[in-house]
Amino acid sequence: MKKTLLLLTACLFGIISQAQTDKMPTIAIANPNVNGLTFKPESVAKMMRLETIKLQKYKVYDEYDMADVLKTKEEFRTQCYGQNCLIKLGTELNVDYVMCGSIDGLGNKIAVTMKIVDVKNQTLFKSSVKEFDNQETEIQRMIEIILAEMHGFAVDKVTSDRLAFKNEVITSNNIGKINNSGPRIGGAALVGSLNEFATRPTSQGGLNIAPFVSMIGYQFEGQYVGTENFSALVEGIVNVSGLEQGRFLPSFTLMNGFRFGKSGWEFAFGPRLSVKHTSQGFFDTKNIYGQNSQYFSQSDWTQYQSNHNVTLDGSYSFEENLDMRGTTKLSTSFVIAFGRTFRAGSLNVPVNLFYTSQRGGGFAGVNVGFNVQKSKQPINKPVPPKGYY
Repeated sequence: MKKTLLLLTACLFGIISQAQTDKMPTIAIANPNVNGLTFKPESVAKMMRLETIKLQKYKVYDEYDMADVLKTKEEFRTQCYGQNCLIKLGTELNVDYVMCGSIDGLGNKIAVTMKIVDVKNQTLFKSSVKEFDNQETEIQRMIEIILAEMHGFAVDKVTSDRLAFKNEVITSNNIGKINNSGPRIGGAALVGSLNEFATRPTSQGGLNIAPFVSMIGYQFEGQYVGTENFSALVEGIVNVSGLEQGRFLPSFTLMNGFRFGKSGWEFAFGPRLSVKHTSQGFFDTKNIYGQNSQYFSQSDWTQYQSNHNVTLDGSYSFEENLDMRGTTKLSTSFVIAFGRTFRAGSLNVPVNLFYTSQRGGGFAGVNVGFNVQKSKQPINKPVPPKGYY
């Protein structure tokens, strides 16, 4: 008995549901116009049918219901986008409404246009246009959103926000990715332990030069972010110091820089790599064994001790110090620079103050150069369209 009642109930619901479906207005989906995207119009039309069925407001004709009529005229299959053609198609199919639209890939966005034509009244029933972010794989969700909005249904806010076209700040073509390179010249004062090392006699492992060196080198510059009021740069500087005093002190600096405003103010920072020579030793700050705080390396002290038969004062200990007679090692330091680039046409003249910091001392100086803008490319390169799926 229960099974019979359940069967009758199911049949009744089926009859009611079918009756409600029969009362729904009929609608046909024409192939949309698709430009600048990889999808075929037939694929997008299927997506439109699926999303229209989900609305539960129409009895939707599929491609098989439309096949016989589409065979009769070429324009029904390929060029039926205007209202007059859609009305003719709807009349031939004997439906209440015909839907069509266009999906256009326009640079960094996708524009979706939908319209529904009332066949019997020969009027435009509903229409909508919406711009989305260029996420081609989400075409069906875009269609879902625009159809829901056209029919007054709520739209999932998270999905809508993720697909929304963000009208971001324009990147000027005159900014773009710039490749500027050019020579650099300048000078720096040696401070702290480097000052002592520079003025120390060569007999004690020093440079025996004035604590000021010239600098000459070449800068390679690349711009990876650019707007009209801000630029982010990568800078590589190959530099040689001390040539005027008979010294060859090479270094390489890699910096991340930021340039602000049209006036060209700049700030940059990054690591500096160079070569240093060190030994284990001590400074005779009490002048027990020499004069003027003489530096003794371990080999110096061994020789001095054997000649004078003395012991090392308890307040002294052997530590690593700069010594041109010692072991060659890689030296690292950190550079901070601030300055401004002056422009005259395509000629750029950067002027920077900088400080190179390392344990116990560093360089403080000024750097001047020039470079000519050699090439530039827009930040957002157009992506060539792919082949159809």
